[in-house]
Amino acid sequence: MSDARTHAIALDAADPLRGFRQEFLIPRHKHTEQVYFCGNSLGLQPKGARKAVEQVLDKWAHEAVEGHFRGQGQWMTYHEQVREPLARVVGALPSEVVAMNTLTANLHFMMVSFYRPTRERPAILIEAGAFPSDRHAVESQIRFHGFDPATDLIELEPDEAEGTISMAALEAAIATHGHRLALVLWPGIQYRTGQAFDLAEVARLAHAAGAVAGFDLAHAVGNLPLALHDADADFAVWCHYKYLNAGPGAVAGAFVHARHAHTDRPRFAGWWGHEKQTRFLMAPQFTPTPGAEGWQLSNPPVLAMAPLLASLALVDRAGGMAALRAKSEQLTGFLEELIEARVLDTLEIITPAEPERRGCQLSLRVAGGRERGRELFDYLVSVGVLGDWREPDVIRISPVPLYNSFKDVYRFVEEVELWRGV
Repeated sequence: MSDARTHAIALDAADPLRGFRQEFLIPRHKHTEQVYFCGNSLGLQPKGARKAVEQVLDKWAHEAVEGHFRGQGQWMTYHEQVREPLARVVGALPSEVVAMNTLTANLHFMMVSFYRPTRERPAILIEAGAFPSDRHAVESQIRFHGFDPATDLIELEPDEAEGTISMAALEAAIATHGHRLALVLWPGIQYRTGQAFDLAEVARLAHAAGAVAGFDLAHAVGNLPLALHDADADFAVWCHYKYLNAGPGAVAGAFVHARHAHTDRPRFAGWWGHEKQTRFLMAPQFTPTPGAEGWQLSNPPVLAMAPLLASLALVDRAGGMAALRAKSEQLTGFLEELIEARVLDTLEIITPAEPERRGCQLSLRVAGGRERGRELFDYLVSVGVLGDWREPDVIRISPVPLYNSFKDVYRFVEEVELWRGV
């Protein structure tokens, strides 16, 4: 047994969160568990998700429409069960968060309110190489308001060697374009490189330039400890199917800072966003619920929300984001250590080395170019080690603290060594 494998086993034995792996259904590869590093794309299914969904189905079967108002887990207030645990995950007041819709839909709804371009300030700043859905949404919003993405969509190119963006470059871009900026829309973690950003500093720079600060936190929520309220973000959106394990196409989330709780900004309104006290008076005038819930349109998708409840309960039981982050730094640090010690001639890490500039994901390039990289990726899949591939040449490996082990990390590096030796 190698020293590294022995060390991995010892780290697993000392891990205070090791028991949470048993709370998840891990896919099989032939006769063993798959080594699953795709939590940055779709988290594994919590065993409690099925029970949570079945409880809703049973309630529907036995109570039908009365399930909205009767017994445990009433559907009229079902989304409120998510509010406080979700606020703890993102560092917000409960009134500042809501689970609703899907990520890009929420981004559009937030931009309806917070992207208010004028002839003098029509521009949106994003990172070059943003996730395509974000870019499509931003470009379409600019066109919808009668402006031209060729001049009013500003994409900041990476300035660091591995394709990452320094805070100095972002500060310079905001200084250059600030007089034209209506919105800075920035990722919590850049999906391809795995780089994490200081949200409070991004918000400070945006506000100093007179722009709104919004965030896409798809790869950050459930991965990094966040403090959205204290960071002074105007709004944020995210999904729950990655690190919060709520299932494919899961209901998404949104944050609206408390200072906008009674905003007169325009919004696309729906009945479920109307204040609860007068909602059933069925009056024609819209009176929004104060806070993020005022951006709701329709009643919550209760069946889709049930797995999120189950997953959030696990996060709380594990000790919250601080406990998950502590293990995550250990796991990803161990991955980095093994790569540098054993396969650095094969794998190049493009994610920043500083723990504060990354989450659990390491983005890797394979020596020899894209075709060689694809060969390694396909080999790993064939032996039951699943990361994911992002064009043009990146393998993303994301050890998730709730269900990945140090032995999983060792196995990945061991398989790279075996492939290299073929």
